[in-house]
Amino acid sequence: MGTYLYLSLVPESLVVSMLPPEEFGAYLATGTQKRPHGQAMFFQIKDGFQSDYFDLTSIEKLCVPHPDGQPKHSVYLGIYRVLEHIPLDAIGSLYLTTAHGRVLELKQGEVPAGPLKERHLYQEICPIHPLIASALAPDQFCRFITDTSKLISVPRICFVELELGDLAEDPSGSGAGLPYHNITHIRSCLSELGLETGKQIKTVDRISRHSILFRCIESGFYIGDQQGMFYYPYPTREDLAGKYYSWWRCANDAEIDYV
Repeated sequence: MGTYLYLSLVPESLVVSMLPPEEFGAYLATGTQKRPHGQAMFFQIKDGFQSDYFDLTSIEKLCVPHPDGQPKHSVYLGIYRVLEHIPLDAIGSLYLTTAHGRVLELKQGEVPAGPLKERHLYQEICPIHPLIASALAPDQFCRFITDTSKLISVPRICFVELELGDLAEDPSGSGAGLPYHNITHIRSCLSELGLETGKQIKTVDRISRHSILFRCIESGFYIGDQQGMFYYPYPTREDLAGKYYSWWRCANDAEIDYV
């Protein structure tokens, strides 16, 4: 049996497993007593990854089949400051797993070059996870958060852009179809952004929940630092309802509104 190396985002950890991505995702979401059952998000690390920070020499000794021949599900190689110690070029596909164990693979894509919106809503995922309103486009936001010259920063960040509907242009808009329970507070945060106030980001929730409302994802997922950024586009609603119907239905069945 071969081994696979994964960067789990919730919680942040480096894990080696004998399970391929779909089986590993199902195991994380439904098959372990070490964490509550629920969503899982992880990157697959590309073959050939080398590190002076992580002890990869123990993989062959620790990641071996069980006595009954069953594959080893997981061996943790790191649980702290993992994301910052894995080079961007070593990071492969992103896998999103529903609470029921359905897995969707997202591949890297070109950062969208569409018209800029005035306001964005970002859910930071790793290594921190506040919910942030921002006037910055994704690439600008990535550089802002990882700018070590600032009083508060992180070496690298993974985040997702969430839908704002008409609130992206006007915080007093209808907000129709948005399920966020704290919509009044979100409006208030969005209204503080812009040239008049000089404010580029505003924290909506300092301790946001770890799970993501998959139905509220807008552009997709981002991971980057001062040297660059990768983008993982989220499927269109048409593709979710067609090509990825089984995953999409499972994701919607498992989700509840923010409460």
